[in-house]
Amino acid sequence: MMSTTSMLAAKAYKYKAESLVKEYLLADSYVSYTAVLGGILMCKMAYDITSLISSLYYKGYGSLTKIQKLEWNNRGMSTVHAVFITVMSVYLVFFSNLFSDQLDGPVTFRSSNLSNFTLGVSVGYFMTDLAMILWAYPSLGGMEYVLHHMLSLISIVYAMYSGEGQLYTYMVLISETTTPGINLRWFLDTAGLKKSKAYLVNGVTMFVAWLVARIILFVYLFYHIYFHYDQVKQMHTFSCILIFAVPTILLVMNTMWFAKILRGLKKTLAKRQ
Repeated sequence: MMSTTSMLAAKAYKYKAESLVKEYLLADSYVSYTAVLGGILMCKMAYDITSLISSLYYKGYGSLTKIQKLEWNNRGMSTVHAVFITVMSVYLVFFSNLFSDQLDGPVTFRSSNLSNFTLGVSVGYFMTDLAMILWAYPSLGGMEYVLHHMLSLISIVYAMYSGEGQLYTYMVLISETTTPGINLRWFLDTAGLKKSKAYLVNGVTMFVAWLVARIILFVYLFYHIYFHYDQVKQMHTFSCILIFAVPTILLVMNTMWFAKILRGLKKTLAKRQ
C-alpha cells in the first residue's frame, strides 16, 4: 500500500500540475501559445500514426519512394487538421451564439477562449505544413500552396491576437472540408485505384463539396460583409484589408482549381462511358 507520505506527495504534485495548467497553459494570455504548440504536436502525432497504420494495413506503402511516403503521411496529417477545423468552424459560425446578430455589439469584434484556441491549433498546423512544403519544395506543392498557406497564416494569426474578424476567418476555414476528399483522391491514385468506383464517387463528392464550401460559401461571406459593412468599417485598416483581399484572392484560386476539378470529373466520366 502507498504510504501516507507518498499519497501526500502525489496530491501535492497533482495540485501543482493543475495550477500550472490553469494559471499558464490555459490562462487567457497563454491560451493562444498553448494552442499553437498543441497544433504542432497534433501534426507530429498524425504524421507518425499515418505512417504506422499505413505500414501495417497497406502492403504497397513499403514500396513507395521516400518522397511519396513523405507526401502520404503529410496528407494524413492535413486530413486530421481539416476534420478538426471544419467541425469547430461550423460549430462556431452556425451553432454557437458567439457570432449571433441577436447579441449586442459588432459581430466583427467577437472572440472567445475557444475561438482563440481553435485558431491557435490551426496556426500550428499551417506553420508545420508550410515548413514541410518549403523543405521538400516543390514535391509537396508549388508556389500556389506557399501563397495559400502564407495568406492563411497572416489572416489567422492577426484574427487570433486582435480578436477582429474571426467570423470571416472561420467562414474561410470551413473550406478545409474539401481537404479529406482531395487527399483520398491522391491516396486512391497512388494506390493504383484510379479506375475504381471509389475514385469516381470521390470525384463527384469532391465536386459538390468544393462548389458549396469554396464557391457558394465565399459568395455568402461577401454577402454577409455587405450587410454588416457598418460593423466591418469599425475595424482597423489592416483587418479590413485582410477581410476583403484574402477571401478575394482565395476565391480566384478556388475558382481556378474548381475548373480543373470539373475537367477531371468530365474526363473520368467520359472514360467510364
